[in-house]
Amino acid sequence: MKLSKRTARPLDHVVLPVADLVRARRRLTDLGFTVAEEARHPFGTANACVFFADNTYLEPLAVASREECEAAALAGNVFVARDQAFRFRQGHEGLSAIVLGTPDATEDHIRFRSRGISGGDMLEFSRPMRLPDGREGLGSFRLAFAADLRSPDFFLFSCQRIRALPVESTPLHQHENGVLGISEVVLSEQNPTDFQYLLQEGVDEREVSAHSFGMDIRAGSAKLTVLNPAGMEAFFGRSVSGAERGLRGRAVVFRVADLEATRALFAQNDIEFAEMGGRLIVPEAPGQGVIFAFGV
Repeated sequence: MKLSKRTARPLDHVVLPVADLVRARRRLTDLGFTVAEEARHPFGTANACVFFADNTYLEPLAVASREECEAAALAGNVFVARDQAFRFRQGHEGLSAIVLGTPDATEDHIRFRSRGISGGDMLEFSRPMRLPDGREGLGSFRLAFAADLRSPDFFLFSCQRIRALPVESTPLHQHENGVLGISEVVLSEQNPTDFQYLLQEGVDEREVSAHSFGMDIRAGSAKLTVLNPAGMEAFFGRSVSGAERGLRGRAVVFRVADLEATRALFAQNDIEFAEMGGRLIVPEAPGQGVIFAFGV
């Protein structure tokens, strides 16, 4: 197949491994998010997603059946195998993957293979979902994976929504904290440009903004940022090891309608946060494995 010209892929969602969906739901609800009902994958994992009006979402991901997950991983399911590897190395909480929207996952898979960044075989599956009004929907997806062996705790994949979940303009988009969508996903690495190629090819975007703290690349209305240890300290007040190599998921930055209202909600719900650079920085907590930042 002839590869088409470059068309940058937008951010679709982020995968957030969690130890327990009940605890994750409690934490996310305290933060002011509306959380969808739990849904099972046909390969042993389960999620309880948080959907946004900008067509992005969070996917808190838990192990529902260890036996099913192990069998799926042994059968070559890249999604499950990478999730198991992340949990083995980093524990059950964090950010393991950035997911990009695509109109053609098969073309992306071919491109990833031709560029030397394929993470493995494609995956196609369907899962049910129950909406707040009682309706049930079925979502079908086709995934293509990209990865770098030097970075075992992070991967990318493109997601083709063959049959989209029916969440457009539903109460699931309404969040008490005023979040409208995801504006940035932040990774860390001692030398960010060592992984420039993976992100460029994963997003299918050549333009990269380099700066003294790392680099940024656009993915639709959001940007993907890789910060060095100095950048993590400067923007999030977080110390990370300068000796640690490989991309690590560190933060999700949200766009809110009214920062004062968000601040008031956090105070009401006794949510710990700091203010840096005009944003509210909420540190990691059980059920929320990475930093959440809120800004306008």
